[in-house]
Amino acid sequence: MTKQTKTAETELTIEEKLRALYSLQLVDSEIDKIRTLRGELPLEVQDLEDEVEGLETRIGNLRNELSELEKSIVGKNNEITASQALIKKYEEQQNNVRNNREYDSLSKEIEFQTLEIELCNKKIREFTAQVEEKKEVMAEAQTSLDERKRDLEGKKAELEDITRDTQKEEETLTEKSEELQTRIEERLLTAYKRIRINARNGLAVVSVQRDACGGCFNQIPPQRQLDIRSRKKIIVCEYCGRILVDDDIVQENK
Repeated sequence: MTKQTKTAETELTIEEKLRALYSLQLVDSEIDKIRTLRGELPLEVQDLEDEVEGLETRIGNLRNELSELEKSIVGKNNEITASQALIKKYEEQQNNVRNNREYDSLSKEIEFQTLEIELCNKKIREFTAQVEEKKEVMAEAQTSLDERKRDLEGKKAELEDITRDTQKEEETLTEKSEELQTRIEERLLTAYKRIRINARNGLAVVSVQRDACGGCFNQIPPQRQLDIRSRKKIIVCEYCGRILVDDDIVQENK
């Protein structure tokens, strides 16, 4: 902010400050309406994007697990083939043994390889069951992913439509708000922004309506109302802390 702007701020009368504050409130309220129109859509879009990303990661992990299980099945089948080859080899050797000890030794090798085949078949059945289970889980996750993607596309389209319709208006109002803010001294602007954050509907500046605060609707004493209409000082509601202006200022902005 330039020195010239700061000087201009200090030269504003209380009445001019009140008019500037009320004008700023009107503009900021219009911006609030546009953002309310968008509502929770930006957050909903973000949540759906996170959910889609999570499902895609889960499906990717399941796909990797399936690949490892299928490799394990292939490995066990290869082990079975190797064991079967050894059994055939040992059976052929049994036909040429020279004594019972060699025959028994080969029989034990055949028995061991037979057990290895049984163990491999058991593992294959376990791996196959796991494959089917993971395929089922992956199919469910894929269905959820497809649904979430459709939801996301719909929400994005809805948000884009609203944004496209209101973007230019919001930009114009934002520029106007920023210009009005330069006319208000920093201390008063800080107070205005603080009240807006804590106030219902973002109303920091309100008028006196039917002898009551237009924000919290508590009654304002007659002498207090006279002070407000005199525009000699900034007056806030003693109940809610909002800045009060008289009805004439409101009528000027209609």
